Amino acid sequence: MRIRTRRTTAVGVTLLTALALLPASGAGAAPKDARPSGGGLHATIRYTEYGIPHILAEDYANLGFGTGWAQAADQVCTLADGYLTVRGERSRHFGPDASPGSALSSASTNLGSDLYFRGVREAGTVEKLLAQPSPAGPSRRTKELMRGFAAGYNAWLKQNRITDPACAKADWVRPVTALDVARHGFAVQVLGGQGRAIDGITSAAPPSPAPPSAPQAGATARRAAPDPRRTAEAARELFSSQDADMGSNAVAFSGRTTANGKGLLLGNPHYPWQGGRRFWQSQQTIPGELNVSGGSLLGTSVVNIGFNGDVAWSHTVATGVTLNLHQLTLDPSDPTVYLVDGERRKMTRRTVTVPVKDGAPVTRTQYWTRYGPVVTGLGAQLPLPWTSTTAYALNDPNAVNLRGSDTDLGFGKARSTAGILKSLRETQGLPWVNTVAADRHGHSLLSQSQVLPRITDELAERCSTPLGKVTYPASGVAVLDGSRGACALGSDKDAVQPGIFGPSRMPTLQDAPYAENSNDSAWLTNADHPITGYERIFGTIGTQRSMRTRGAVEDVAAMAEKGDLTVRDLQRQQFANRVPAADLAADDAAKACAALPGGTATGSDGKAVDVREACQVLARWDHRMDTDSRGALLFDRFWRKLTATVPNAQLWKVPFSSADPVRTPNTLDTSLPGFRTALADAVTELAAAGADVDDPLGAHQYVVRGGKRIPVPGGTESLGVWNKIEANWDKKAGYTEVAHGSSHIQAVGWNSGGCPEARTLLSYSQSSNPNSPHHSDQTTLYGKERWVTSRFCERDILRDPELKVVRVRERR
Repeated sequence: MRIRTRRTTAVGVTLLTALALLPASGAGAAPKDARPSGGGLHATIRYTEYGIPHILAEDYANLGFGTGWAQAADQVCTLADGYLTVRGERSRHFGPDASPGSALSSASTNLGSDLYFRGVREAGTVEKLLAQPSPAGPSRRTKELMRGFAAGYNAWLKQNRITDPACAKADWVRPVTALDVARHGFAVQVLGGQGRAIDGITSAAPPSPAPPSAPQAGATARRAAPDPRRTAEAARELFSSQDADMGSNAVAFSGRTTANGKGLLLGNPHYPWQGGRRFWQSQQTIPGELNVSGGSLLGTSVVNIGFNGDVAWSHTVATGVTLNLHQLTLDPSDPTVYLVDGERRKMTRRTVTVPVKDGAPVTRTQYWTRYGPVVTGLGAQLPLPWTSTTAYALNDPNAVNLRGSDTDLGFGKARSTAGILKSLRETQGLPWVNTVAADRHGHSLLSQSQVLPRITDELAERCSTPLGKVTYPASGVAVLDGSRGACALGSDKDAVQPGIFGPSRMPTLQDAPYAENSNDSAWLTNADHPITGYERIFGTIGTQRSMRTRGAVEDVAAMAEKGDLTVRDLQRQQFANRVPAADLAADDAAKACAALPGGTATGSDGKAVDVREACQVLARWDHRMDTDSRGALLFDRFWRKLTATVPNAQLWKVPFSSADPVRTPNTLDTSLPGFRTALADAVTELAAAGADVDDPLGAHQYVVRGGKRIPVPGGTESLGVWNKIEANWDKKAGYTEVAHGSSHIQAVGWNSGGCPEARTLLSYSQSSNPNSPHHSDQTTLYGKERWVTSRFCERDILRDPELKVVRVRERR
């Protein structure tokens, strides 16, 4: 590709020198292993409308510098909070019992978070990964980016005054090192593995010796052993996408379906609207080397989802289970010794001390095995008790994977979907996502190329414990017999690390008319070309799809069949706001409602509720979740209550059929008592929130920014809306804030010119600082279903009437 951004052009622009303001107030001294980075790095940042930076640098270290500077300018408090987490210092500043948030782990308290991340730090885990040569370890380019990112963050702190009230005078906002940046990246990599089990890792302790009068150990172990059926159900729920706080839709169309024979991509990730898993937009350019635009997870020095002049890609959270368990047989005389082929193996102890605010330091010991840490649960709902005879160890292959940024860099440099596959094959760095891509040559792609434990169905059949024989089919969570060496995970010849699947085993579909994913398994990527033959750990085959997948496949299949698609069609799909659940159930619900004797239904409190107006509203509703749709709010609250109380198998008259997975199940069973109860409760609930059943959705689904209400379109997971929005319900005011949903949206295609045709939208805007002009500007656009026209080529950047050019550099 010809790089259109030239350094000589950039130098010719009028440059505005970055102001050197006061340093951050109260910044504390850096710890011994966190001395600020140096090196005299510099970059040029061109800001276009909505505060989107276009970062121009001469090499990777300087590109990282500009990226770290620009991210700090928009998100310094969120970044600093993340670095505090991976340093294991939350308890020192906020106390041990407060919640650390879910951005970097599942830890329920600061103490649990600190115990884990201090353990990682003191074990030198990330340092060992950085020391591994590429491709098993990160490349020199990635290390240079991390070094530069730390230096850019530090330079911004030194030269600017923090205006975000979240950390304006906080003593925990401090300079960082490249190692801090790498530790943050490690935390993101293990979110689906060790990150799920932090409480279970940090609280794991061997059983105390039983007193003489206590029951025998065997009886105690039997009573304490997890119930297989309950554990299987808990595992299924834990790894389900239905209630997850991250998801996504993405579709790639091949040239056979488009107006000009070139590919099209629509990416719609569903991520949190607050905290450290927000996306941030930028363009990164090293002339002649790299030119890529898109969204980066905060703290990431590369573009994670985006496009360049030839190819566009997005990710969806995959169904592959990124961990497995090994059930350990313990030495009866010592529960910290486990047996492998009859040989005794002593667990490794990691003793960690955490400083605590206004209290004595807390010291705990973690126990590690050849398989990974001993764990006593995957969340509160899935206990794995450590008894005198049995313990469980967690294997997370992403705990030795720091290659994700190299995969992303490969995407940024790719010139086709073949280049995307090449990066996936050579780096093998993505932990928990699928990749969907399209290119200007007309190719489409979906690949579930994840780093997964190499659990084949044959291995699971041969080595599963009684517990594993129910958890693996139900959820993909394998529980293997850790006492048998023959049950160790094997290796594929094309895998860059032992114990994972190689690229040749990954579910992949190339050049189909459309390739779509909405967080179900790869099976129904294209309804006419289903993907089969993969191992259970990747996901299911021939099972019921989510309502969102069903609606998405209906939509994109119809689009592909119509043909002559353009970027405008992608934009329409994003904000179609069609409710697939309503198309299946709303008309039947309205008819059954109108037939209720006396126009009343009895609520869960036993009181009769007049539902006559609700029946009429449902009958008139347009089956959309637009902000002006009347009836949307009523159906939303009704459907949530109905699906929460009536099992899916009882909800429909026509059951699921794998021969017709998009259209089944269907036909709502309105004779169920739960139907009338849900209807009555919804009407009652709306009245309590000050809402009339005929109010438009936007009157009660909104966010407040700068004291102003911004109505928000979209709907919840169970409704199946492409434009997913999960909002927090206030009993007195309705949906007043969005927890997670549509985030960095991009609709990308190509025309005959050299520039990609791209429309983007960052739903929650660039900055979490309420004093920033870019705190809510794109949120306002999102509420109005409007887009930002991407400025990728040099001429478009320079034509922006709001162009602001800043040269940034280290000052010693």
